[in-house]
Amino acid sequence: MAESSGEYIKHHLTNLTYGQRPDGTWGFAGSAEEAAEMGLWAINVDSIGWSVFLGILFLGVFRLAASRATADVPGGLQNMVEMTIDFIDDTVQSIFNHHNPLIGPMALTIFVWVLLINTMDLVPVDWIPALAHAMGVPFMKVVPSTDPNVTMGLALSVFGLVIFYSIKCKGLGGFFAELAFHPFPKFLFPVNLILEGVTLIAKPISLGLRLFGNLYAGEMIFILIALMFGGVVMSIFGGVLQWAWAMFHVLIIFLQAFIFAVLTVVYLAQAHDTGEEH
Repeated sequence: MAESSGEYIKHHLTNLTYGQRPDGTWGFAGSAEEAAEMGLWAINVDSIGWSVFLGILFLGVFRLAASRATADVPGGLQNMVEMTIDFIDDTVQSIFNHHNPLIGPMALTIFVWVLLINTMDLVPVDWIPALAHAMGVPFMKVVPSTDPNVTMGLALSVFGLVIFYSIKCKGLGGFFAELAFHPFPKFLFPVNLILEGVTLIAKPISLGLRLFGNLYAGEMIFILIALMFGGVVMSIFGGVLQWAWAMFHVLIIFLQAFIFAVLTVVYLAQAHDTGEEH
C-alpha cells in the first residue's frame, strides 16, 4: 500500500471511530476527516476494546496467580504478582495515613491497568494495524493511553472520587471552607475560591494530559522511526533506533503508570485530611 509520509502518520494516529456520519447514517468512519466530523458522541472502538481486553487480562492473570498460590517456594507468576502487590502496598502506606480499604486495591488496579495499556506502545507500530487492514478494518490504534478520551476518562473518575471523599470526610461546609478560606484571610474568600477552584480543576486535567502527552509523544517517535525503513542500510539503522527508543521508553511506560497511581493516592489522601493543614 503506497502512501506518503503524511498519510502514513495520519493513518496510524486515527482511531477506529463509530458514530454518526455527515450524511446522517451511523457506522465506522472511513477517513480521519470523517472521524473528526462525527463529534462528541462518537466512540473510539479500538481504545475501548483494547482497554477492556487489557483489564480482563489483568484480572485473569491475578486470578490465576491467586488460584495457584502456595506457601512453598513461589513460582514465577506468583512471585511477580506478590512483588507488585507489596510494591504498591508499601507506596500507599507511605502516602495514605487514613483508613479506607478501597485505596490499596484501587491503586493496584490503576497501576497495573495503566502499565498494561502503556506497554502496548512497545508493539511494533505496523503489526496490528496491518493485520486489521488485511481483515478489512481501516484503522486500529492499539495504545489506549494515546487517546485523550481514555486518559481524561480515568482522570475524571479519580476526580469524582476526590470530590466524593472530600464531602464525605469534611462535610459540604468543610469542603467549601477548604476552598474559600485558604490561603488568604476569610474576607478574601472570592480570591481564595478562584485560586483553589483552579487548583482543584487542574488536578484531573494535569493527571490525564500528563499520561496522554508522554505516551502520544513516544508513539509518534516510533512512527517517525518506522518511516525510515526502506533499503538495507536504512532498515538496519531504523531497527537499531527502534530498539534503543524501546529500551528508553520502558522507563517512561513504568513511570507514567506509577505517577498516575501515586498522584491518585495523594489526591485521595488530601480529600480524607480533615486537619487544618492545607
